[in-house]
Amino acid sequence: MNRRHIIAATAAAVMAGVVPAAAQTYPTRPITMIIPFAAGGPTDVVARIVAEAMSKNLGQSVVIENVAGAGGTTGATRLTQQQPDGYSIMIGHTGTHAASVALYPNLRYNPVTDFAQIGLVNTNAILITAKKALPPNNLSEFVAWLKANERTANNAHAGIGSVSHTTCLLLHAIIGVKPQSVPYRGTGPAMNDLVAGQVDYLCDQVVNVAPQVRAGTIKAFAVAQAARNAALPDVPTTAEAGLPAYQVVVWNAMLAPKGTPEPIVTRLNQALVAALNDDGVKARLAELGADLPTGNLATPAGLRAFLEAEIAKWTPVIKAAGVTASN
Repeated sequence: MNRRHIIAATAAAVMAGVVPAAAQTYPTRPITMIIPFAAGGPTDVVARIVAEAMSKNLGQSVVIENVAGAGGTTGATRLTQQQPDGYSIMIGHTGTHAASVALYPNLRYNPVTDFAQIGLVNTNAILITAKKALPPNNLSEFVAWLKANERTANNAHAGIGSVSHTTCLLLHAIIGVKPQSVPYRGTGPAMNDLVAGQVDYLCDQVVNVAPQVRAGTIKAFAVAQAARNAALPDVPTTAEAGLPAYQVVVWNAMLAPKGTPEPIVTRLNQALVAALNDDGVKARLAELGADLPTGNLATPAGLRAFLEAEIAKWTPVIKAAGVTASN
């Protein structure tokens, strides 16, 4: 063996021992958590609650970095460009890691293989809401109204590829209508116009719309899940309200760059699970209407299988709607 080969072999041996040692001492400095949306949105709110609890468990700060743009794909792309050392993670969601496959023909990452899965963070029920002045008073009346007013009805959402966009696409596909789409630069402006009566209806996460429903500024027709949501117990499920086919939840998931060492992924998963088991975190998320993962969804392997299933679920819905976006 010549000198070059000896040096290479020695370096390889040293590097082989670095990962376990680094994992044993990890983390030694703050961790950046990329949120691919603007501050104040539902994903950002949930992420900050979880990040605070994870910081205590890890002994290092988990610092939020909001990287908005292109339906969240800008932030997801940013993560793929970071070092796989456990100091850059993100919270992705239904849009960035499922709907994006069909929405973005030039998507710059594979939502499954370009990331190391850490675990599912939470799921959020979707609520069908409308402006107060809209004539229907329940879901059956709303479906009938939407069919009768398909050409003039308008659906507000937070932009192409957003949760409020894709979940209403699914609703429209089930009902068999294609009403007007009114995109906004975020859920906040969309909600403001819904409250003001400038748009007709909005599909969005309970986390985001519960305060307005409680305040009585908008109507809530149904929650799209099997059981009523604890945050809004008086709102019927879609099955109770006459549209059982429309059951959909959206989710947030924690991910790291591809190639992050398994011991570090395991440590991050442990911190996530500990955060989600914290009584204070559980109470705050329950108040928002968020549900916590069960079974193996809280594990890296469970999340990977879940992502694959979600991509398979959303791709035909979005392709059938003929919607694409650019990033």
